[in-house]
Amino acid sequence: MPPRKLTLHELNRLSVDEFKTAEKFPYCLILDDIRSLNNVGSVFRTADAFRAEKLYLCGITGQPPHRDITKTALGATESVHWEYVPDALTLVKQLQLDGWLVATVEQAEGSTSLTDFLPIANRPYAFVLGNEVTGVRDELVQLADVVIEIPQFGTKHSLNISVTAGIICWDFLQKR
Repeated sequence: MPPRKLTLHELNRLSVDEFKTAEKFPYCLILDDIRSLNNVGSVFRTADAFRAEKLYLCGITGQPPHRDITKTALGATESVHWEYVPDALTLVKQLQLDGWLVATVEQAEGSTSLTDFLPIANRPYAFVLGNEVTGVRDELVQLADVVIEIPQFGTKHSLNISVTAGIICWDFLQKR
């Protein structure tokens, strides 16, 4: 018999209330100066799917409620714990003081290929994703404990931020 697609009921997902009280994985995502509200909504869905501890929205990054975020988040703005912080630099410095390891995702001199990145056990990570055009700000790259680069093999120089978030979250959870 050929496989059949599961119904939503058969997926047995957590309710929003169950998600809010469920243990989260020890990482957060920091979106700095993200222009596209659809990208923000997509990252909310990714943060929900991979049970991120928190999502920080910084700089010009749009915040819920907004119809374009809601359209792509599909309810994840209600489940994912998020906070708007105006300045990502201040946030990163505070997270580091609190014991978080900060990883910027950027193509930079001396970066670590994602294939070689091994998270330190029992340490929380904050992954910084930057603007769709200009990337992660230099000041944030310089503050990072590690700069991670996703290997690419085509003609384009970057990935969409929502795709990047999915790759980073999946990789982190697989390696921890």
